[in-house]
Amino acid sequence: MPSEIIVNAGREETRVALLENSLVTEIYIDRKKDRGIAGNVYKGRIMKVLPGMQAAFIDIGLEKSAFLYVGDVFDSSSEYTPLMEDEGLELEVETKRKRAHANQIEDLLQEGQEILVQVSKEPISTKGARVTTYISIPGRYLVMMPGVNHIGVSRRIENSEERKRLREIVSRLRKPNTGYIIRTASQGRSEEDFVADIEFLSRLWDNVQKKKERVSAPALLHNELDLVFRVIRDVFTRDVDRMVIDSPDEYQRVREFVDSYIPPLSRRVKPYDGDDPIFDHYGVEIEISRALGRKVWLKSGGYIIVDQTEALAAIDVNTGRYVGKRTLEDTILKTNLEAVREIAYQLRLRNMGGIVVLDFIDMEREDNRRKVYSALQEALSNDKAKTTISHISPIGLIEMTRKRIRESLGRTLCEPCPYCDGRGYIKSSRTMCYEVLRELRRAFSSADEKKALVTVNSVVADMLYDEERLGVEELEKEFQKKIVIKADPNLHQEQYEVVMV
Repeated sequence: MPSEIIVNAGREETRVALLENSLVTEIYIDRKKDRGIAGNVYKGRIMKVLPGMQAAFIDIGLEKSAFLYVGDVFDSSSEYTPLMEDEGLELEVETKRKRAHANQIEDLLQEGQEILVQVSKEPISTKGARVTTYISIPGRYLVMMPGVNHIGVSRRIENSEERKRLREIVSRLRKPNTGYIIRTASQGRSEEDFVADIEFLSRLWDNVQKKKERVSAPALLHNELDLVFRVIRDVFTRDVDRMVIDSPDEYQRVREFVDSYIPPLSRRVKPYDGDDPIFDHYGVEIEISRALGRKVWLKSGGYIIVDQTEALAAIDVNTGRYVGKRTLEDTILKTNLEAVREIAYQLRLRNMGGIVVLDFIDMEREDNRRKVYSALQEALSNDKAKTTISHISPIGLIEMTRKRIRESLGRTLCEPCPYCDGRGYIKSSRTMCYEVLRELRRAFSSADEKKALVTVNSVVADMLYDEERLGVEELEKEFQKKIVIKADPNLHQEQYEVVMV
């Protein structure tokens, strides 16, 4: 399908949008002040080994210690090749490996030991980075795996003859004690392309090894490419029609890089010369705003509600204004099928990961439930992130998982509301009035003073003066005490103070 890469390069942050058929499908954001660390290689020090969790915490020089699971610890005494049985690996090497033996974490690592690790997952929310000792360095056409004697091929290369040809080329060129995963971008490439890629990756790894000997832990040994070059490496293929960049300096930098490493695509790199901001021109800003909203409207008049928590996300489908034209079951089916497409789109756009529960509108007919399930499978087929889907329940629930690769768009661009403390709601002004009245009753029951000074938020004060004035007067009459209400607009709506004077 026609696709474009739109780059908005600024001084503070760089944003990249992937468009398919003029529709924004993925958004990447890289801020200089909090640049991601996935792919970075560190020399770390083991701070704590936890046999009960079969894991260790590693100091790699960040605020939070990194987490290393036993399945991600490379044991040089074990046979590595059986762990890589499936030659159809994903583009990026999976870090969670099934162990071929039953070694315990305490047998492999000791506290205080220095160790070479690579970040496989960014720190997310309260969790530190996830690291692995299976180092992999991606190039344009290959992923290099030092210490491995294996050659794998991306499962997205489906032609058996092409797979065989690529494997034979890389087998001839392979460096000793080094493994490679052949990436999808390798299709149709010549031997010269692989020679250049292998030499480039080998130089990178040699530099890592030399730096490792010079520095003490914790230390950064290898920095992953910045966002634009990662996108060029991973996304900018012959399937992309053009890459449009709004910064002249960034355009020049990218053009030089593409001229050197992938010259056939050089003419597809274009400078943006429009008057409007590039993300406005291509409609990306509007899609970002939609992706941050809780409610997303469907064309028919239905809508979905997206709620994301720490552990999971829930997406609820509603008919909204759509009343249909025939039967209720047909109306529900059409809404659910339309929601399926929007849900798949929103999952990619928002980069939502982890457990996702989809609550479709109840369907009475089993064949309609099957249609919705099949439509969801098809809609998720183009998603680069790995997904698993459970069967749809009789009440329209589907549990699914989507691999969490990086922070979601919402967590990247937003922070918890300081007013509601991230709950998404606060106690109503009426609720606060009743709390104040109860507190006054408690204070009057045990105090000798004849007057109470009540300081509350302005909204609560207005309600105490107006709609709830009768309750205030009854308390004054019952306890024969005076109540003075003071409005303070600086107080949180849920805060108040009662002082007896």
